[in-house]
This record gives sequence, structure tokens and C-alpha cells, in this order.
Amino acid sequence: MELNGKVAIVLGGIKGIGKAIGLALADQGVRLGLTWYDWEESHEDMQRDFDRTGTPHLIEKVDLRNSDAISSFVEKTAKRFGRIDILINNIERGGWPVVHGPYTEEQWDLEMVTTLRAKRWVFDAAYPYLKAAGDACVINVSSIAGMVGRSGPASPVFNEAYSAANRGVSLLTETWARLGAPEIRVNELMLGFFETRHAEGTRGWGLLSDTQKQAITDHTLLGRTGRKDDIIRAVLFIVKDAPFMTGSRIRLDGGYVLGGDRVGVMPEGVL
Repeated sequence: MELNGKVAIVLGGIKGIGKAIGLALADQGVRLGLTWYDWEESHEDMQRDFDRTGTPHLIEKVDLRNSDAISSFVEKTAKRFGRIDILINNIERGGWPVVHGPYTEEQWDLEMVTTLRAKRWVFDAAYPYLKAAGDACVINVSSIAGMVGRSGPASPVFNEAYSAANRGVSLLTETWARLGAPEIRVNELMLGFFETRHAEGTRGWGLLSDTQKQAITDHTLLGRTGRKDDIIRAVLFIVKDAPFMTGSRIRLDGGYVLGGDRVGVMPEGVL
């Protein structure tokens, strides 16, 4: 896909991963519809940084738990720019056990509605515009919590509702790939431990002991946490250079899911 002049919706564009993806797309000439809701103190920086790109953009405060608000924003973006080609479905809420402690019903519901349900209604609202574009791309941003849950070194990080919601994202990705084909490619980008998401730059990471942090990196084959530029490269690959890929899941985790175990030396055998 040639990106210059295309239109993308990027959820959670106020900071962290969503903002990094949005700025990277803007640098490619993509016009943007961007949402934010929390972290109001970062809104001025968000506005300034996207203004500096010189790329047309729309920034709106949207409660993505509200399906009417979602529809209104998507329609406003399509009306402003005339089309929608790309959806970066980057909305989630994960309550770290080390931060929140035992579950409450409210926290459980919040994680499910933001991490899973909101993605569905955003896709539903954007679907007719993506179909009409004829060569569209959706990336569902998810987490390896959907594979590992609250286990091992990730136990202080991933809660059960967040994990269950992320497993559901994989099912939605496959269903939407079938619905969208051939005009829409739908793929999932499953993230491991990244700066600003489950690693450095988050409140929860600061609450982990040095031993707990080291256990996470020791369990990661590449021996480090992820950086935002790792995500940007993956996003640009999926959008620009993977025209024959849909319904797929890219696990961008540095090898965490495979674990810290290495392959043993081959025995000499007895024959």
C-alpha cells in the first residue's frame, strides 16, 4: 500500500504506543483521525507534536466504551478526509495485579469493555468505509497476555480479564479477516513487554522488584524489553509490505512466549 494521502484512524494517540504509531504514519503522509480520553495532562503535547508533522489530522476526545461516540468519531473522520484506509485498533485497559491487587467487578468489566468490546464497535463503525477504500488494512493491537495469562514472571503484570479479552481479540481478527476479504486485510500485532506498556515508563513496572524485572527479561529470548520503534517497524511492514497477509497474528515479544530455556546440546547417541 502506498501510504501518502491515505487516511488512518489511530486509537489511543495521546501517548505511548498509539502516539508513536500515529506520528510514524503522519511522517509517511497519512492523514489521521486520533482519539484520546485519559491523561488529559498530555493533550497539549499531543496536539503540538501532531501539528509539527504538517500532516492533516483530527484529534478528538472519545469515550470508546460508548458505541454512539465511536460511530460519531468514525463518521466525522470519514467526512473530514473523504475516506478511511487504515484502522489501528489500539485500545485496551489492563489492571496489573501488582497495582490493583485482587479483582473488583468494576475493574474486571473495565478491562473487558476497553480491551475487547470497544475494538469490535470501532471495527463495526469503520467497516463500510474500509470496504469502500478497496485496499484497506486493520491492525488489532493485543498482548501476549492472551497466551500466557497470569503465570510465571508475568504473574504480577497480567490479570485474568485482560488476558481473556486479549485471547478474544485473536478470534475477532480471524472473523474480521473473513468478513473483510478481499478489500480489507485484518491482522493482529500481539505485543510482549514494551516501554510504556507493561515495562519501562509505566506505574506497574516501577512497583516490581529488580528480581521480578530480571525474571521477565531472562524469560525473553532476546534479553530485553521492547521499544516503540520495534512496533513502528512492524506496523509499517503490515500496512505497506504485506499485501498477501490477512487473518494472521504477529507475536512481537522478543521470544517471551517461548521462554528463557535454551536448546540443549545434542547427545552423541548410542548407535
